[in-house]
Amino acid sequence: MSEVPTTPTGSVRLRAALDAVPAYKPGKPPVERAGIRAYKMSSNENPYPPLPSVLQVVQDAAARMNRYPDMGVRALTDRLAETLGVPAAHLATGTGSVGVLQQLLQITCESGDEVVYAWRSFEAYPIVVALSGATSVQVPLDRDARHDLDAMAAAITDRTRLVIVCTPNNPTGPTVHSDELEAFLGTVPSDVLVVIDEAYLEFVQDPEAPDALSFYRRFPNVAVLRTFSKAYGLAGLRVGYAVAQEPVATALRKAAVPFGVSDLAQQAAIASLEAFDQLQERVDALVLERQRVLKGLRDQGWEVPDTEANFVWLPLGEDTLAFAAAADEAGLTVRPFAGEGCRCSIAEDEANDRLLQVAEAFRNR
Repeated sequence: MSEVPTTPTGSVRLRAALDAVPAYKPGKPPVERAGIRAYKMSSNENPYPPLPSVLQVVQDAAARMNRYPDMGVRALTDRLAETLGVPAAHLATGTGSVGVLQQLLQITCESGDEVVYAWRSFEAYPIVVALSGATSVQVPLDRDARHDLDAMAAAITDRTRLVIVCTPNNPTGPTVHSDELEAFLGTVPSDVLVVIDEAYLEFVQDPEAPDALSFYRRFPNVAVLRTFSKAYGLAGLRVGYAVAQEPVATALRKAAVPFGVSDLAQQAAIASLEAFDQLQERVDALVLERQRVLKGLRDQGWEVPDTEANFVWLPLGEDTLAFAAAADEAGLTVRPFAGEGCRCSIAEDEANDRLLQVAEAFRNR
């Protein structure tokens, strides 16, 4: 038997841009504790199981998984076009909203370009920006954990190719307001793409929140990013989409990973759109729980920012990891950002009750 040739360690030349890529830290699974049920509150997942009607179409689609899916994702695209009242040519799908965001960076950015976004915000932003070869320009949130759109506008230079507005903001929770966004878009150069990331749109109750699709219709340089992972409960199937003017949407489809959206994901998304009245009941219940948890934390004395998503943000600073450890001991896995705070997803009622108990005990320790 001939020997398998070996390659000396470190001989493969990798992209220098990888040195600037931080590792993505997914929400940890719950750790079982003796005598108590453990809950995962670290990934902003919908805690409800799939609807029976959605589960059935996934099971039916599974019987065809020996075949490639429709690369154009036509059935879902047509259904979204009908639901949203936009041309099908203005839609592009991908593997979750973060997959579509990566496509947006691929079609707009080259080495030396800049991407402006608020910070702290979604932790995938610096990763996908660095992988595109562009440079992140992170603009601090204001004192209320909200986007400082004036400062973001001031950060735009002739090297800026894309701006991300995450609303509601992950992990802090507040949404931008329509008048603020209107003023901001009036200052952004027309050749800079503004991406409004609405992963948590369905949970928004704030009457001042923007109608992102109206801005896409009025501003040719606006793209709207959405996902089926959160309110629709399809996090494990990875399907998201962008709404943008035709030149941008066409370029997005060119940049898509071939067959990236599986047939299972497409059929589940269509079934979820058809069953949204049932899903809305679940969203409404999660919003009520969010309000209860938010009030409970504030009644304990915590300074918690407003949240329009399915999570709350505890600005713990140097106590962040200690709080996460206390929650872990109580059977709750939350998402800590060391030195800043913890994001706690709204989960099952019992988990939310326990979070309030942990928070009160931690505050009174």
